[in-house]
Amino acid sequence: RGFAVVAGEVRGLAQRSANAAKDIKTLIVGTEEAVRTGRSLVNEAGNAMQQIVPAMQQVSTLVEEIAEASGEQSRGLGEINLAITEMDSTNQQNASLVEQAAAAAKSLEDQATVLNRVVAVFKLDERLLQA
Repeated sequence: RGFAVVAGEVRGLAQRSANAAKDIKTLIVGTEEAVRTGRSLVNEAGNAMQQIVPAMQQVSTLVEEIAEASGEQSRGLGEINLAITEMDSTNQQNASLVEQAAAAAKSLEDQATVLNRVVAVFKLDERLLQA
């Protein structure tokens, strides 16, 4: 009977060992699958990074071009602003000259009126005018 108990214990131990071995094998297979999946994801991430780097370089180049274009626009707007300022100054000078010309014309008109009055005082003989 003692041998049967020991044999039963050994059999139970062997069964538990076999079950544990199966569980370990299942864990190893699951781990291998997880490692394969992880490796695949790492490879995909690496490929994505390799695509991102050139895209980032292109974005950087575009940002530099935009900055340069903005600088050129700013300089162009500065030149336009200067031209508008010069045009405004010229317009003001022209307005001043027009006012001076109008004043001179008024003065000439006034002088012509005075001259007509002065000349009207003199009465010329019609015979002298015909000669």
